[in-house]
Amino acid sequence: MTTPRIGRVERTTKETSVKVELNLDGRGNTDISTGVGFYDHMLDQLGRHGLFDLTVKTDGDLHIDTHHTIEDTALAIGAAFKQALGDKVGIYRFGNCTVPLDESLAQVTVDLSGRPYLVHTEPEGMAPMIGTYDTTMTRHILESFVAQAQIALHVHVPYGRNAHHIVECQFKALARALRYASELDPRAAGILPSTKGAL
Repeated sequence: MTTPRIGRVERTTKETSVKVELNLDGRGNTDISTGVGFYDHMLDQLGRHGLFDLTVKTDGDLHIDTHHTIEDTALAIGAAFKQALGDKVGIYRFGNCTVPLDESLAQVTVDLSGRPYLVHTEPEGMAPMIGTYDTTMTRHILESFVAQAQIALHVHVPYGRNAHHIVECQFKALARALRYASELDPRAAGILPSTKGAL
């Protein structure tokens, strides 16, 4: 039986205090508390659909706005994901998933490449807020996660009307794509999926 791949990160600044634990080989159990309700809902989707056990505890300067809380949480989750991946030996490396949510559709493709790069498109004219969640933060969440996880991520939402649906289908598709890419390939045990010898 393989050792569970777990990342643990604590990140404290003058703006936020974040604690994250991520188990790539979990069952989708989540315990999320950031103080931003819709963001908690999205991180719950990330854990449940990725089958990652994910604990997130963030105490941020919400008296200013939600930006620092959302950003620093995404940075910590990205760092925990990278830590949990370890040496990446035996993983599939690539993953993709397309998820519909009523009228919205998200297409996500990931390469656990060791090189951070994000391509992100959403429909224009989205509602600016979902509760206290600023919808312009979705891209910034992905940018922050990618920077710390050191992965290449392409997220495309070709259409959608409802802002809640547009954002949620992205997190669900991201969860699945990350799950498929990070899972261990039984045919590639002990093999690093790179011709360069490093990821």
